[in-house]
Amino acid sequence: MAGPTAAERGVREQEPSGPPPARRLRPPKPRTIIILALALVLLGAGGGWVLYGSSWLRVEWVTVSGTRVLTPAQVREAADVPLGAPLASLDTGAIETRLRRKLPRIDAVDVVRSWPHGIGLKVVERTPVLLMENPDNAGGFVEVDKEGVRFATVSRAIKDVPVLELAPSRSGSAGASLRRFGEGRLVREAVRTVAALPAGVARDTRTVKVRSYDAISLELDGGRTVAWGSSEKGAAKARALTALMKAAPGARHFDVSVPTAPASSGS
Repeated sequence: MAGPTAAERGVREQEPSGPPPARRLRPPKPRTIIILALALVLLGAGGGWVLYGSSWLRVEWVTVSGTRVLTPAQVREAADVPLGAPLASLDTGAIETRLRRKLPRIDAVDVVRSWPHGIGLKVVERTPVLLMENPDNAGGFVEVDKEGVRFATVSRAIKDVPVLELAPSRSGSAGASLRRFGEGRLVREAVRTVAALPAGVARDTRTVKVRSYDAISLELDGGRTVAWGSSEKGAAKARALTALMKAAPGARHFDVSVPTAPASSGS
């Protein structure tokens, strides 16, 4: 059979060996650009109306969680969430500020939008670690939290929460301690002391006495006392006190103000 002619070979040699050239994209027509722009504007306007102008996404209810002493009704009243307001534009920071100002018992609050119609208030209340006698002579006690914040009053003592007795002398070293640190600092030192106590001792503590910065003592159930000293080296003092109580279970007085040389006495 005869092979390809010279003309056929020339045609084949001229055929491209690579991929076909890419097609050049045509720019969109001005009319198409205008239509797309109008569609975006209408879409944005419609979305804005849905969020802020329609009745579809407005506040209709408020839920409260996390309360222990406060009631949900108290929290809702203090929050003063504007029902009927657009959910998207609601100022959650202002709600949080109102709650913390009106209800000092609240330590933290998370204001959450619950689409499409709700607001959730997740509350964390302060926990008292000490009680102080009401300074207004109105009876009852002031609750003090772990940061030394005095946040609420109660009419009667709370079980397993010790009473703080601030009895600094106005003269001598105790008076100098009061003038130097102030009452607030001495309260925080008492809080630090309570935080360092072994769990069993903390449950038995009825009174924390603060006479000066480095003269803190405890009164426990059964008339037992503990000389704690300052709030420093709390972990070492806790270990020393635990060891003393095991070694001398009948002792009435314990001194761990110098944790490397603890002492006990009485029976």
